[in-house]
Amino acid sequence: MSGHSKKRAVGFSLLEMTIAMALGTLVLGAAVQLYTQGLSATWTASQRAEMQQDFRAASNMMTTDLSLAGAGLNPGAAITLQSASTPLYGCDQSKCYLNGVAGTYPLQGATPYLYGLIPGYGLGPTLNAVQGATDVVTVIYTDSNFYLNCYIPTINATQTVTFSEPVPPATWATEGCLPSGVATPQAVNNSAAGLTTGDLVLMTLGGTTVVAEVTGAVTTGTDANGNPTYTVPFANADALKMNQTVAGKGLNGVAIGGAGTSTPAPCGGTGPCRLLVITYYIDNTITPPRLMRQVNGHSPMPVVENVAYLKFSYDMFNDSTLTPAVGCPSPGLSTPACTSGSSVGLLPNQITKINILNFAMDSTLMGSQFGLASGYQRMDLQTSVSARNLSYVNNFPN
Repeated sequence: MSGHSKKRAVGFSLLEMTIAMALGTLVLGAAVQLYTQGLSATWTASQRAEMQQDFRAASNMMTTDLSLAGAGLNPGAAITLQSASTPLYGCDQSKCYLNGVAGTYPLQGATPYLYGLIPGYGLGPTLNAVQGATDVVTVIYTDSNFYLNCYIPTINATQTVTFSEPVPPATWATEGCLPSGVATPQAVNNSAAGLTTGDLVLMTLGGTTVVAEVTGAVTTGTDANGNPTYTVPFANADALKMNQTVAGKGLNGVAIGGAGTSTPAPCGGTGPCRLLVITYYIDNTITPPRLMRQVNGHSPMPVVENVAYLKFSYDMFNDSTLTPAVGCPSPGLSTPACTSGSSVGLLPNQITKINILNFAMDSTLMGSQFGLASGYQRMDLQTSVSARNLSYVNNFPN
């Protein structure tokens, strides 16, 4: 007799294997799909969080600057500039950036004026043909963190200004030029806060208010009392065309001589102070487009990438007729028209409010991630900022 068992070995049939593999594939596919969707959701959330953070930082910086327009200048200030050559903004020491050209200061007749805020309707690049050209905006205020106003400026015949300390027995404290808690001002050539090439300085010399651009390094010396002095060059042919000699006169048209001095005083008074001329514009010469912040005659710095639009309008107040002009894209001009009222003939120092009509930012130039058509994300800002240091006016019914 044979000792072999006649019982068949137990196993899987081909049909059973096929069904099992199909079910396993379905389960694995579902797991992979869930994993991919989870990654996509995480990417979308992190992308939006990053966009919100960047957008918040950019909008806070811009609205803070807008709210300071005219700060430190006299209310309604309109500072005359030399007109032999038209003074510029939106440029550094090598080139200009407002859609490849310079911005020029508003004119009254043939005389350019510096105001606390300078609108720039349509001066930016066109990113979308339907939306049209973007806007530029420039705000001007004094640097309250650099105490240049403690020094006495004296104009020299060499297109330089020497900044010196008060003559003893005067002290920093008795001059009253420093805020509470600050004992001494920074040196004019301080490495962190001092004057450098491209800075703009507001001074009253010989009873005339002037704006001049620093054109070189600050040199040091000592006065008769052994105190340090700082000589700052304000040479002709500066990048922003602020330093101009006319008919034998000196710095920005002020006569050379003993009259070209002033005493320490708060910024906005007769004391010297650094001006901050800050221009916001979109740079589309690189991809993706960036919102840029350019200060005085220094190189512009990027604020945020992926900017899609920038548009402003302005509310103004007619001091003569006591009537407002609301929502004016190009204040002072007839077109485009204001939402209500008319700003024709009004000046930038009569702006009471800046309206950010649309500051838009895309999250990314990639419309998808992980093979999923997630599309673009966008954030938009519409807000208004009161220009309280210009000609802000509250009207109440009688």
